[in-house]
Amino acid sequence: MYNVLFLCTGNSARSILAEAILNREGAGRFKAYSAGSHPNGRVNPYALELLAGLHHDVADLRSKSWDEFAKPGAPALDFIFTVCDNAAGEVCPVWPGKPMTAHWGLPDPAAAVGSDAEIRAAFLETYRALLRRIGIFINLPLVSLDRLSLQRRLQAIGKDADKPATA
Repeated sequence: MYNVLFLCTGNSARSILAEAILNREGAGRFKAYSAGSHPNGRVNPYALELLAGLHHDVADLRSKSWDEFAKPGAPALDFIFTVCDNAAGEVCPVWPGKPMTAHWGLPDPAAAVGSDAEIRAAFLETYRALLRRIGIFINLPLVSLDRLSLQRRLQAIGKDADKPATA
């Protein structure tokens, strides 16, 4: 079982979506968590609505600090992905065990403005992007890749996963 932490600043939307997606898509192989450097203290209601509508378990989702995962007794992390540009640029805690890290930045759907339909569309687009990236990640041959090759692949997911395929 691999433990994966998704980081964002507020831990209210992108990292929460990623946690829910990986816990369902990677069930049995991955356990996902999410946290924020400056958590909002609540999960965005549009994120909860979307996840519940897609039949994700939302019961245990909560906005929390990344400090929870740097304390003694916290789950040993294998991978940490930042999903917002702010969190990627912040000084992170020292993570025990030296997990693999990568930046998978995405626009913040919680910052979307407009009608309810437009905001829901922004959340759905973020969900789809995370679903693509997580799908690539869970299908990597993790045990057969050396650390450097795996690091390159993890970084590439954040850079290339949403680009249209070329002929």
